[in-house]
Amino acid sequence: MQFKDYYAVLGVEPTAGDAEIKTAYRRLARKYHPDVSKEAGAEDQFKAVNEAYEALRDPQKRAAYDQLRARGYRPGEEFRPPPDFGQGGYGGQNFDFDEVFGSTGGGGGFSDFFEGLFGRRGRADGAQARGPHAPRDSRAKLAVPLQAVHDGGSVRVNVNGRQLEVKVPKGIKPGQVIRLAGQGGSGGNLLLEIEYAAHPQFEVDGRNIIYVLPVAPWQAALGASMTVPTLGGEVEVKIPPDSEAGRKLRLRGRGLPGNPAGDQIVELEITAPRATSEEQQEAYRDLARAFGEKP
Repeated sequence: MQFKDYYAVLGVEPTAGDAEIKTAYRRLARKYHPDVSKEAGAEDQFKAVNEAYEALRDPQKRAAYDQLRARGYRPGEEFRPPPDFGQGGYGGQNFDFDEVFGSTGGGGGFSDFFEGLFGRRGRADGAQARGPHAPRDSRAKLAVPLQAVHDGGSVRVNVNGRQLEVKVPKGIKPGQVIRLAGQGGSGGNLLLEIEYAAHPQFEVDGRNIIYVLPVAPWQAALGASMTVPTLGGEVEVKIPPDSEAGRKLRLRGRGLPGNPAGDQIVELEITAPRATSEEQQEAYRDLARAFGEKP
């Protein structure tokens, strides 16, 4: 399988902090989202960006990835994980990839890069399980799309090369466990610990959904009506006049299901459109003069 440089995919340095990685992900996810982008190969780019963010946003996953990256592999280079991979090779830490990455490539969006690691581990476990051994439970993490958390329904996942259909209860919380009877090692149970998959538009804060809404300066200054996405469909919000960057608008009951249901928090991000014509440039000059500046 081929090595991938997830830092290069997001356009950040390996020393980048969590906030910088999140900002880069948001920007690229909006740029390549299949519903928005008309660029050739946008869907593949979108998947690559999501895969990179899934690996780098979680401290354990990032540390495990950095352990492998520190061995000097280059993007596109064929590699085979060394026998001691995950055994104290990065800052003295040991990693169980079934626990850290969850062996749920189908749910978390990982490609063959980490699928190969999962499969390698899964085959080793299978070899040990043969013979007169008692059934044992297996654990894995399941990254559930937010839409499935909101709606409930089935999620198709790949666990050690097996395609499984998992019923996800509406409003399920991170850390909860779904038990699949008889799907573990040697006929034991498979215990899937829930986590939320990264979403290109939304973040989660408890039961609340956070959405960053780009608005033009005049929309923030004068007020405007705008359409925003929610997990339950698009809704119209009114931007109050004299709004500042960072202002938060609350859409009650538009978050994740629960008792009570969460809200959607719309955070305003003021962005200045690029002036691409002489007329637009002159408009900016007029604006500068109106505020007492010399363009």
